[in-house]
Amino acid sequence: MKAFLPMLLVAGVCVASENAHHWSYSGDTAPARWATLEPEFAACSAGKAQSPVQIVHDAVHDTHQPHIQFAYQPAPLHIIDNGHSIQVNYPPGSFITVGDQKYELVQFHFHHPSEEWIDGRNFDMVAHLVHKDSAGKLAVIAVLLDSGSENPFLKTLWANLPKQKEKESSPAAVTINATDLLPKDRSYYSFMGSLTTPPCTEGVRWFVLRHSGNLSPRQLQTFATLYPMDARPVQPLNGREISADD
Repeated sequence: MKAFLPMLLVAGVCVASENAHHWSYSGDTAPARWATLEPEFAACSAGKAQSPVQIVHDAVHDTHQPHIQFAYQPAPLHIIDNGHSIQVNYPPGSFITVGDQKYELVQFHFHHPSEEWIDGRNFDMVAHLVHKDSAGKLAVIAVLLDSGSENPFLKTLWANLPKQKEKESSPAAVTINATDLLPKDRSYYSFMGSLTTPPCTEGVRWFVLRHSGNLSPRQLQTFATLYPMDARPVQPLNGREISADD
């Protein structure tokens, strides 16, 4: 994927925009100011269904929801440091099915610390797996990660980190399978929200997996050296309900 500075997350995929205003997680371009940077970022402030959110277990509605059916396939590694996170672009052919809705995996990327909070705490990192259906609607699966044992999947990614920002790297003979990033128990919380980066587009279906994975302290430090903090603060629920599969 050809890249120019800066990068925007639009419709769930990083695309180039030579004229777009830079945004960041600190200073004059921090999340509190995103809505002032470009007219198309207005939802970052005016939106009423923004992400991420705080999940309070006692307030979650236990409902009968379909299990997420994962059909991820092995794929060549396409990895980019897009200036805001480490992102892996995924080729067509891998998808999830939730009930009668099918979403294709487009890319995944990481935030440190996690943007999602559960019962008053966040996690060391989170992976956001971004999917899109045939109508262009987005669904994001959040996989929470806490410091512990080494994560073999991340070991492969971190061993192939790009040496240059905004330039995708496709190392020869390196194949990954996004399934290896998922915990064994894939029960989830769900709610409607938004992208957590500008333009903060709403109408995104979120699935936050209830069980976290691990990464080693060294793996955490490797990412933190690149991105000491790339997490948007939690946003008001504004009456939205959070559900959990039973």
